[in-house]
Amino acid sequence: MPTNAQVPPWTPPPATDVEPLPVGRWWDAVRVSPGVGERALGLLGDDTGAVIQDSYGTLYWLISIGSAASWHLRGTRVLCELVDEMTYLGVPPVDWREGPRIHWRVPLGPDRYLTDTRLLWEALAAADHAEFGPRIDGRRLCHSCQLPTEEPVLVGEEHGGSLGGGTVYACPRHAPEYQRTDAVALMLALRRGRKGAGT
Repeated sequence: MPTNAQVPPWTPPPATDVEPLPVGRWWDAVRVSPGVGERALGLLGDDTGAVIQDSYGTLYWLISIGSAASWHLRGTRVLCELVDEMTYLGVPPVDWREGPRIHWRVPLGPDRYLTDTRLLWEALAAADHAEFGPRIDGRRLCHSCQLPTEEPVLVGEEHGGSLGGGTVYACPRHAPEYQRTDAVALMLALRRGRKGAGT
C-alpha cells in the first residue's frame, strides 16, 4: 500500500477542465514516457499512489517535494520547482477517470496520494532496463534525429556503409522506432557497447 494512507493534505481544486498547478507547492511530479510508465505501473501494483495520464499516454506520479531531484533515468523527467521559473502540471478534475483525454489513471483518494519515492525509483529503474536495455554512459549521437543525447540507448549494430558501420545508438524518444536487425546482432552490439564503456 502507498505510504500515504490518510486524507491527503491536497485535493485538486473544483474545476470543469484541466487546471495548470505549480509543481513544488504541494508535490513534485515524475513524468514518464508511455513504455517505461506502463511497465513501472505494473511493477508497482498496489504500491502506486495517484497517477495522471495525458492524451499521449505519458504518466505522471505525484511524489514528496524534493525527494527525486537527482534522478537520471531514461524516459523519465522529474518536475520540481526551479529557482528562476515555475513549472506547471495540468491536473484534471477528480472525476475524470477515462481517456483518451488527460485523466486520473490511478484515481486520487484518501488511501492513494503520493507514491513512495524509493519504490517508484526501483520500479522505474527496472522498467527502464526492460524497455531500453543496459544503460550506456557518455554522450552519443542518435541514429534517427542525429542529435547528441546524454541518455543513449544501444539499439543495434550496422555493417558496411560509408562510415564502416558500428554500434548504433538512439535517444530514448527514437529508440522504439529503430528497426533492429536480429537478436544475434543486437547481442554483439551490447557486448561492444559494454567494452566501449569500460564495463
